[in-house]
Amino acid sequence: MIDRLLVLRLDIMDCVAEALLNGVPIAKADAARPSVIVPVHEYIVPGLNRLELVLWPRPAAVAEAPDPPPEHLIASGRQAARVRMLLPRVGNVADESSARTLAQLDWAPEAGLAYDAPMTLRKEATLQVNFPRWRWLDAPAAAPTPAMRQLALGFLQQIARNLSDGDVDAFLSLARLRTEELATAYQRDAADEAARLRAYLLEHVTSKQLEWLPMDAESLALRSIADGRLLECLDMSGAPMLRTVADAAGRSVAFPLRLAAVEGRLYVVR
Repeated sequence: MIDRLLVLRLDIMDCVAEALLNGVPIAKADAARPSVIVPVHEYIVPGLNRLELVLWPRPAAVAEAPDPPPEHLIASGRQAARVRMLLPRVGNVADESSARTLAQLDWAPEAGLAYDAPMTLRKEATLQVNFPRWRWLDAPAAAPTPAMRQLALGFLQQIARNLSDGDVDAFLSLARLRTEELATAYQRDAADEAARLRAYLLEHVTSKQLEWLPMDAESLALRSIADGRLLECLDMSGAPMLRTVADAAGRSVAFPLRLAAVEGRLYVVR
């Protein structure tokens, strides 16, 4: 049974910020959600880890553009953002008063200070952990080229067709590496995790909730993350590309996918 949980906590005021760990986007906070806490075992590596705080991150579609110009802004004096890597005990509140802080970044500019956005703050922290070497760390670099976008689009469309046809085992097979590594990261049984995922998928398949939002090349934004090792499948708003039409209550089912490209094939690794 896991006793302590490594988490990132991101808090903001009057701004938008995103926290990254080892080049992977972990949490994004804005006015609608000013505080976010996310467990991060599957992105931690033994030894040196890189924590980043990005202020006013660009939308997914803009991030794909070549060298978009920065915005010139003036601080209001009310803006602030902070990210903490915390180690609370399971069941305890994840804040500085009850958990050990392993790394932190803060941004709180004085009123009138001029700055360019996006702005990125970085800090490295050495962590003594016993996690294995995750497979995504050895994935080759893959640029979000037009050809890669077409490959990813076909990959997503095939997943959508399989799930719409009730074939959940095809998705389980594609996500096997992800399921196994997340089970290892949180000290769970891989077979139990696969069974839980299968039950979750079957629940939505049998309830006929899988009406997918349109997926085409113009809607897909491939975001290069993890220093180019992974591709994140988003739409132009920055939401997961593979997600369903919202129901009457505004609820939808989303499948965030981070892919590795190896010799012309795509693999779900996160």
